[in-house]
Amino acid sequence: MSEDGRVSRESLWRAPRAEAPVDASVTLPGSKSITNRALILAALASGPSTITGALRSRDTDLMMQGLRALGISITATPHAPTGTTLRVVPAAMTGGAVDCGLAGTVMRFLPPVAALADGTVAIDGDEQARTRPLGTILEALRGLGADIDGDALPFTVHGRGGLRGGTVTIDASGSSQFVSGLLLSAARFDEGVTVRHDGGSLPSMPHIDMTVEMLREAGVTVRPPGESGDADTWKVLPGKVDPVDWVIEPDLSNATPFLAAAAVTGGTVRVPLWPSRTTQPGDAIRGILTDMGADVSLDEGILTVAGPETLRGIDIDLRDIGELTPTVAALAALAEGPSVLRGIAHLRGHETDRLAALATEINKLGGDVTETEDGLRITPRPLHGGQWHSYADHRMATAGAILGLVVDGVDIEDVGTTAKTLPGFENLWAAMLDEARSASGSAEQEALS
Repeated sequence: MSEDGRVSRESLWRAPRAEAPVDASVTLPGSKSITNRALILAALASGPSTITGALRSRDTDLMMQGLRALGISITATPHAPTGTTLRVVPAAMTGGAVDCGLAGTVMRFLPPVAALADGTVAIDGDEQARTRPLGTILEALRGLGADIDGDALPFTVHGRGGLRGGTVTIDASGSSQFVSGLLLSAARFDEGVTVRHDGGSLPSMPHIDMTVEMLREAGVTVRPPGESGDADTWKVLPGKVDPVDWVIEPDLSNATPFLAAAAVTGGTVRVPLWPSRTTQPGDAIRGILTDMGADVSLDEGILTVAGPETLRGIDIDLRDIGELTPTVAALAALAEGPSVLRGIAHLRGHETDRLAALATEINKLGGDVTETEDGLRITPRPLHGGQWHSYADHRMATAGAILGLVVDGVDIEDVGTTAKTLPGFENLWAAMLDEARSASGSAEQEALS
């Protein structure tokens, strides 16, 4: 980007237009959320662990680099077709320097780990990350006995080889990662931890469910609300973390733009290895696409989405699945009727203010999106081409790609930001469209013969 804020043509990616209804099978790499949780638990375990099918992306690489900086041994071996296998060997943790980049899981999951190190840990990240809210977890750690300088990036954790733990009350309405970050390391605290949430509604509850399930798989005793005896309270007992041979599910949230491609082009997309049971929020796309008129089926691990002639608008609370908002907003902008996306005020504190970003970028292409107190109101309008800014936000970039399937001339700035969770996105997107062209060409040849 130039000094006057204009984007050079060289930094733009012309989102490819679908020349025919998409007809493709798309195999996705592993889940970022599961990979980074598995890395934390493996680093704190009582022996070596393996992580099969681990995602290799900027966010997961930053997590590995951060753990290595604390003295954890992590070796990576590529294995087709299952992706990368990681071997994690725990060690006595020492001080070091950690780069969070723009990864929320790194900046919120690693500070509790750093408090267990014996030494000073300096933690920083991208310039844009310095505006992301971190005071909640840092103040909570201080209440549990940690010595921390600073309330946002950059900050310093003065580790003493352990942490007292105990009971802490936080307002986690800004991010479920505040709860997960404390729970993941809590078994190694002297007193474990009891986390009480006191504030607005908790967003992204499926991610906390994911944390609880993975803790239990690692032999940790954790009592969520209902079992802890108190609403909005989680309790983790002190004890060891067992080594686990983790097998990572495909990233279902990363699958959503590809499934949306079927919906907006009236085509068909199949995603193999879709789990029949999962805590990933991305699984909710099945119900969303069904409500918007698509035909969705899951058979023997293959999820198939067939798009309708026209998409219906939707009125939906996305509080628990806020990461799907950019995909749903793109779908809504191309639907036949208006949509209301609710329960997502917390997205103003994500990689960017996603509500403002989506409204700005869709409206620049001729759309009609207004921000509400906790979401977006989207009235479909005929769209035209133009520049689409990603705001260094991977899901903003993929939302622009969805629109570009049916709108000529959508130029996405910094599509490379998709490497945060899905390296090679552009190649996967092109392969999906190439498969559709091949299928269309074969059909034409057959009709002529």
